[in-house]
Amino acid sequence: MPTNYETLIDRNISRLFSQTPPDLHIRLGAEKKGDSYSFQALGEACCLNASGITFSGTRVGDPRGLIISLYALHAVPEQMILEPFKSFKDLPDSMPYQGAFSANSERILVPHVRRIKAKEKDIKEAFHGTDGVSGDFSFLLHPLPKIALCYIFYLDDEEFPASATCLFSSNALSYLPLDGLADLGEYTSKEIIRIIA
Repeated sequence: MPTNYETLIDRNISRLFSQTPPDLHIRLGAEKKGDSYSFQALGEACCLNASGITFSGTRVGDPRGLIISLYALHAVPEQMILEPFKSFKDLPDSMPYQGAFSANSERILVPHVRRIKAKEKDIKEAFHGTDGVSGDFSFLLHPLPKIALCYIFYLDDEEFPASATCLFSSNALSYLPLDGLADLGEYTSKEIIRIIA
């Protein structure tokens, strides 16, 4: 019996491929190969087609697959606008979800800030990332081709504890609804923790 996630993913995929936009590869920032669309997602090779979603060749039926299916349904042809970066609390109607976003996407990283610094190169490689511009250190990651996340970190010292902030590229809401963006932050942060483990 399929899980709730699998049911939602299958419903989204069916809806997408019942009337596939002719420019879907442009909307996704993907390479089209036959009836499949390939791109990097959450640090892995992702393939999307009418049969479902795979990460590195393995079918995905969890929240990561739901994020990809929502991205495919909502993406528009416009290019990503990087700046100004937006915090989750600056996104419309985000107030009820701010606590959960902060806990699952930012505070979850705080105990690991020094290890994240040590493994910064590996994290950037996994997400086609680049250096950031502020904090004690920061980087820009691409968990989806048209959505960037800017992570800003401060190391702990005698006066202040460590901190982590996750910001979204300016037009991220063009490609995912609010709940999808919250999940994208959470699962990108979880992947960062997996990489440094």
